[in-house]
Amino acid sequence: MSVLWTGAEAAQATGGRLHGNWSVTGVSIDTRTLEPGDLFVALKDVRDGHDFVAQALESGAGAALVSRIPDGVPGDAPLLIVDDVLNGLEALGRAARARTQARVVGVTGSVGKTSTKEMLRDVLACQGRTHASVASYNNHWGVPLTLARMPADTEYAVIEMGMNHPGEIAPLSRMARPHVALVTTVAAAHLEAFEDIDGIAVEKASIMAGLPQDGVVVLNADVPTRPTLEREAAQFGFDPVWFGTASEQFTLNDVNLTGHRTIVQATCHDAPVIFKLSTAGRHFAMNGLGVLAVVDALGADLAVAAMDLALWVPPAGRGARMHLALDTVEETATIELIDDAYNANPTSMSAALEVLAAADVVDNIGRVSKGRRIAVLGDMLELGADEARMHAAIAQDASVEAITLIHCVGPRMRGLYDALPDFKRGRWVETADELATDAHRLVDPGDVILVKGSLGSRVGRIVDALKKLGHPVTQPQDRGA
Repeated sequence: MSVLWTGAEAAQATGGRLHGNWSVTGVSIDTRTLEPGDLFVALKDVRDGHDFVAQALESGAGAALVSRIPDGVPGDAPLLIVDDVLNGLEALGRAARARTQARVVGVTGSVGKTSTKEMLRDVLACQGRTHASVASYNNHWGVPLTLARMPADTEYAVIEMGMNHPGEIAPLSRMARPHVALVTTVAAAHLEAFEDIDGIAVEKASIMAGLPQDGVVVLNADVPTRPTLEREAAQFGFDPVWFGTASEQFTLNDVNLTGHRTIVQATCHDAPVIFKLSTAGRHFAMNGLGVLAVVDALGADLAVAAMDLALWVPPAGRGARMHLALDTVEETATIELIDDAYNANPTSMSAALEVLAAADVVDNIGRVSKGRRIAVLGDMLELGADEARMHAAIAQDASVEAITLIHCVGPRMRGLYDALPDFKRGRWVETADELATDAHRLVDPGDVILVKGSLGSRVGRIVDALKKLGHPVTQPQDRGA
């Protein structure tokens, strides 16, 4: 691998004291995922990263960024000593941003940040050397880490930015200095930290703080907070590019969900565009249209990007779909699992239920004669004072009619359980572990099961338990309705 940072370059960027003559090929904050040749950054979080420096060096780290020489580490070890490790990482990130000629995209939004970032990564990678945030590295350490990892010859960079409280996004945007900023949507997420959803819109719009004067901001035209976004854009001095059904620039005309595909008809600057996604989801269609607006703003090839959107598939925990054979001999005895267990709010919950409602089940292959659409729904967290009503309101979602059974996990989801008609009720449990223990009782061959909830609801444990029931198989070509 090529050198990412020499010790001299890193010292100049951070103002730190250099120990040894070293170079590194990557940057890591976790010894569990550290690769040989990485610069290990000894951040202090739940544990002090200095406690792991010796282990990192023994595992092949090229050097460590520290604020002191840790115990058990020799004085001649390859180190960069700074006053504060997080500040040092931020300085390294800013230096990486300054040395590259890459066209940079900043992505934020209440829903769809990570999926949209991954879409952009996939389509831009077909048009140039592309660097993007790993997983959901979108906070006060994730953004500088992503920047610090960016090779100097990068042509496109996609930086995800998130928040839990007011005032978090603007500093991240000023650090990343994007040429194009995208707000995927504004919804009731982290609402307990804001007075209302307009406050969330203001915070999301603050991604414009890091844009240059000739930058472009791409905004969702269909959100109720559009007037707030328009006002914020005007205050920052930008005329937004809008996408959605209510946009005349990037217009969503039609979305057709099949079992495992989304076919989208859109108009981009008055020209018709059709693109396909290799998974079902109206929300993914909107994200894809936003991606095309960003690609156009970057000056990349929009037509090629529209074709390449089919390359993207949802990652684990964010709508990933898999078929599991429950019988080691009979490969047709399968279930389909939709893993959406990483995050949840009312908007993303409704989108996931629509995907489940459109899924194809298979009849006459299990104990139950008809294949079923089953939802396992965990608590939606950080919704504020109105959380009880928001959970109960799921029962009124139009997609519930097509869903056979809904299991509810967590104290907040008791509200949904009580609001459901008796024939839709599965089980209500206080904790995910109670349902994970009975995973084998939840499904039958031919079923499609969605697991959705906030990360803190721990419904991912139910996903893990369901996976252990069988082994992955290639998606069947034909699944009966």
